[in-house]
Amino acid sequence: MDSITQAALGASIAGAIAGKTLGRSALLTGALLGTLPDLDVVIDYGSAVANFTQHRGFSHSLFILAPLSLLIAWCLWRWKPQLSYQRWLALVALILITHPLLDSFTTYGTQLFWPLGEPVAIHSIFIIDPLYTLPLLAGCLAFLFRPPASNALLGGLLLSTFYLGWSVAAQQAITARVKPVLAEAGLAEAPVMVQPMPFNTILWRVTALSPDRRVEIVTGFLDKQDELVLEAFPRNPQLASLVADLPDVQRLEWFTRGFLHYEKHGHQITATDIRLGIPGVHPFTFALAENTGNDLLPLASNRLPRPSLDQATLPVLWSRMTGEMPVLCLATLAAPTQGSRC
Repeated sequence: MDSITQAALGASIAGAIAGKTLGRSALLTGALLGTLPDLDVVIDYGSAVANFTQHRGFSHSLFILAPLSLLIAWCLWRWKPQLSYQRWLALVALILITHPLLDSFTTYGTQLFWPLGEPVAIHSIFIIDPLYTLPLLAGCLAFLFRPPASNALLGGLLLSTFYLGWSVAAQQAITARVKPVLAEAGLAEAPVMVQPMPFNTILWRVTALSPDRRVEIVTGFLDKQDELVLEAFPRNPQLASLVADLPDVQRLEWFTRGFLHYEKHGHQITATDIRLGIPGVHPFTFALAENTGNDLLPLASNRLPRPSLDQATLPVLWSRMTGEMPVLCLATLAAPTQGSRC
């Protein structure tokens, strides 16, 4: 999740545990601890792909954060002994461990068990979702004005947790809705990703992969029609095979579980993480190699500039979320023209 959300979650937990003893300083302590795991972004791992795939790595590992909590709690207890070591440990451990657990509900991928296993990505909540964050911020504001505001802090934590649970239930409902349609399209066994569109859990995006195409479906709980529209995008398995042996490509395939789109621009071959953002505005595209004739020249991977989001897109997404726009074509981020389909 975004830094504001993680800081608000950390502050809420700290205020609930230690607010009566530490006062307003508990919020600041919790906010700082809540953002601590994300400081790995300052580390340069040597290439754009490495930086992308190592983020949310060791600093989000339960194997690292659990023992680190013991040390940080001891240091804070020595600093402020009016709070017992046991309560400091509960405060620190809950904040540090809920950070990667919350991140794992997003699409990016969180290496909870680094250095073992694959990244965990549940895909049930967008990286920025106001309905998750606002209850936490409301509880923190209540604490600032009228400490210790225990009921407000606990209420914010309960509401945000309930919303997170709703996101998982909503994801399962959407999955059940699209499965029969994907089966009819010959994609019953295809890798499928079900995730919310930006900033909400009402409108959802479903992505299914086959070797030569990917199919996208946009559907939501406020749709006024039952028909699902499948939008196909071509894939290039030959291009993917050409670069398959490159270490950066293997790392990206592992990190994204194959949800990549390969393109060739002139002599340059790129890979785009199609999980994040929306078509046309995917934030992570990497230049991997140059192909000149029969030669493949690996490049020191670099990330291409992030496409800008047209401000007109947000009203379109709102119209599609509320059901006023029955169909949204992801290729154009617009409704289909009259008499045509996506």
